Amino acid sequence: MKTIALGTVFSGIGAIESALKYLGIKTNIVFACDNGERELQTPYHEIDKLMIGKNDEEKQKIINYLYEETGRKNLVKETYFANYEIAEDKWYEDIKYLDGHKFKNKIDLYVGGSPCQSFSVNGKRAGLNDVRGTLFYEFARIIDEARPKVFIYENVRGMLNHDHGRTWKSIKEVFDDLCYDIYLSDEKLPIVNSKDYGIPQNRERIFVVGFRRDLKIKDFCFPKKIELTTTTLDYLEPHVDAKYYLKEKGFKFVTSNPSRARVGTLIMGCQKANQQFNWNGDFIFETVDSLKNRPDVLERAYIGKWNGQTGVCRKYTPRECLRLMGFHDDFKIIHTDDVMYRQSGNSIVVNVLMELVKSIIETGVWNDD
Repeated sequence: MKTIALGTVFSGIGAIESALKYLGIKTNIVFACDNGERELQTPYHEIDKLMIGKNDEEKQKIINYLYEETGRKNLVKETYFANYEIAEDKWYEDIKYLDGHKFKNKIDLYVGGSPCQSFSVNGKRAGLNDVRGTLFYEFARIIDEARPKVFIYENVRGMLNHDHGRTWKSIKEVFDDLCYDIYLSDEKLPIVNSKDYGIPQNRERIFVVGFRRDLKIKDFCFPKKIELTTTTLDYLEPHVDAKYYLKEKGFKFVTSNPSRARVGTLIMGCQKANQQFNWNGDFIFETVDSLKNRPDVLERAYIGKWNGQTGVCRKYTPRECLRLMGFHDDFKIIHTDDVMYRQSGNSIVVNVLMELVKSIIETGVWNDD
């Protein structure tokens, strides 16, 4: 198969890049974009004035300088560059200043998932004008400018009910106005759950797959569900540092109320960006008997009762969280635990994307020209 020309926005730590890699598909990263959750100190209307009359290279220098002024590093970019081959000039700090025209008809696959923002829907079908000012608008604008063969758009389940359903209606209308045939897992409830695609995590997300209409692709089908054959226990590291084990306060908090935290589940709840350091998420229980050779753990951890057993609780490690998002162990961890928990929880499950890509390939849309 040909090398896939890939463009991503809200790129995170590169779930689609890993999906293509694990499928053995050669990839050329044409552009990637993520601001690393940093906020500019200069208002965008002032930045727009600075951009007047500037070419693309000059615009990127300006926006890069403004992000440097925040005093915060782009930690997402650092993780991304540690794991994928990409030229410096192919990375964009801010989607608002990514010009899609320069990539027109050069992108095979375009992927992203914009944050759910308030949409200004004016009550009539007005294409991109309906969503101007939102980050979804920027995602759609690049489709309009770059005309990729295929796109994958991902978002949270809550998008369906946002603004009484008007947001979701507007999104679908925009894609249609852009002359793309869009496909959903189900028109009424277009939800894809990671546990149905090989990962024991109950993570429900919306996925939209779009094909440029002139390509006349009509036989795409969402991948069939896969029987889950693993549990969270299959993703655990054999030896975990004692620092991940909870002391008394943490143990009692996570074991006292299932609505606040889950202990010992075989299918993880939806992994969140902050779950491991805010006591919000999943935890592992280990019996005292299983830790006889771990005096370092028994000296640190609180030993208590849970579910009729005596033992200790611990957090998932960053590596385990990455595994439960579908990333293999060759994925390089270069940041502290709190950063990696956030980056992992903000990602897309790789296995879901792998199955989507397989179904896209079956249409022949990427066959050699």
